[in-house]
Amino acid sequence: MADGASTAPEILFTAFEPSGDDHASSVIAELKLRHPDLSIHAWGGPRMAAAGADLIERTGDDAVMGMPGFQKIREHQRINARIASWMDQHRPALHVPVDSPAANFPVCRAAKERGIKVVHLVAPQIWAWGAWRISKLRRLTDHVLCLLPFEEEWFRRRGVSAEFIGHPLFDDIPDAETLHAATAGWPDGKPRIALMPGSRPSEIHKNFPLLVEAYRRLEREHEAVVGMVAATRPELEPELRRLATRDGKPWPGSLHVAVRQTDAVIRWCDLAIVVSGTVTMQIARQHKPMVIVYKAGRLMWSLLARWLIQTKRFTLPNLIAGRDIVPELVPHFGGAEPIADAAVQLLEDTEAAERQRRDLAELCTRFVGRNASVAGADAIERILGLASPVGAAATAERE
Repeated sequence: MADGASTAPEILFTAFEPSGDDHASSVIAELKLRHPDLSIHAWGGPRMAAAGADLIERTGDDAVMGMPGFQKIREHQRINARIASWMDQHRPALHVPVDSPAANFPVCRAAKERGIKVVHLVAPQIWAWGAWRISKLRRLTDHVLCLLPFEEEWFRRRGVSAEFIGHPLFDDIPDAETLHAATAGWPDGKPRIALMPGSRPSEIHKNFPLLVEAYRRLEREHEAVVGMVAATRPELEPELRRLATRDGKPWPGSLHVAVRQTDAVIRWCDLAIVVSGTVTMQIARQHKPMVIVYKAGRLMWSLLARWLIQTKRFTLPNLIAGRDIVPELVPHFGGAEPIADAAVQLLEDTEAAERQRRDLAELCTRFVGRNASVAGADAIERILGLASPVGAAATAERE
């Protein structure tokens, strides 16, 4: 603790992707509701700041997935040095790394070297690839807060303290009437197609041209089709339009863009074509049929990834279900035709689409009765030895 600082424990959150910013913000908001004077600091994004964290540096705007380049590695090395220096000055009682194990593990190491407790929010997905890292995780964590139902048992079997807390996306289910009102005046047509290109720049550049090309085929085959692209930030729209037209083809006349209205887009659509990621759970939450895709480099996959990845499934709905309930083209090496084929099948086979809706509804029952932000805050209080000063009053206010 820095000289002259409050004796109340300080907490440091570190998140390096937009999804981590989302996940951390709900737990931070719950902690601040219970402990308004609790000192929470963060390397993170705008949602964490809005939830009440003191944002030391903003991160996540240019997050990458997969193997980072040299410049990105050097950037993170400089960030790690600044975080370590901050830890030396403030000596927080707890570090909460959020997802992004490659970026967060060095920060965890710095925390443990300084005697700071570490609680992972979002389990590192070492059950999917790199299982040898389990020994590293044992050294670099005191507890893991899992968002997926199967993770708790997987980690506990391997000697890591863990608990399933639920998923933040299921803490506050969007009101159907509110979402319906948000789509008033949106283009009408059938079928309604949502394109979900993700939030990471690298994902968008690789995948969005494929999504648009698949949509062009649907536009040719369905005269009344209408589409909506869910852009996570306003600055993405011009980039999306550039990527869609860089081959000289025009932007599809029936395709529109909605900014920061992902849940409304899901409510509006009949089918989503989505880049693999957390957004697939948002779609599952509304029981909407989807096709999931993630374009990968064939050479990198052949040389490295296929030897490291243990799981047979890659997308969250299929992983949680333990079987294939959603078409997943992951990794995808080809063009747009297989994506369009999968979409057409769901549009034309109403029984298959309805079966997927039922499967998604059943999947969502695994999160019923859990509140990730409440359980996450409970765990952090427990590890820090904090008693909630407001108790039931916090629950009443939240409800």
